[in-house]
Amino acid sequence: MTSFDTLIGHWSTESTHPKLDAAVTGHTTFEWLPGDRYLIQRAHNDHESFPDSISVIGPRESGDSLLMEYFDSRGVRRTYDISCDAGTLHIWRDAPGFDQRYTAALDDESFTGLWQLAESPGAWHDDVAVSYHRILETPS
Repeated sequence: MTSFDTLIGHWSTESTHPKLDAAVTGHTTFEWLPGDRYLIQRAHNDHESFPDSISVIGPRESGDSLLMEYFDSRGVRRTYDISCDAGTLHIWRDAPGFDQRYTAALDDESFTGLWQLAESPGAWHDDVAVSYHRILETPS
């Protein structure tokens, strides 16, 4: 889990979606749950089409892999696999008709990640891109 340390802190975000003409601003925080065994991500977006969310990242009950439990303001709940190796964050899930994957090369001050979607096996297309910029003050 120490490979996620670079994410700890407060980030301003800017998201783009193929169906929207403008970028959507927001902010995200990453913090360790006391004990440093689970990472909590909270995200807020300044557009009604982009839900606010909370995610918990940690080990599975069995095995060495990690997962991310995602919950959002629409009532959506999803389980993703997640890894962070050599400074690259990967998030993915296999859900027939709605496979998703995300990749970002992490940096201490800013990074951009891209979500991709496949509604049929192997037919990946770009979905939401999110840019993160570290901020010093806690957003309100």
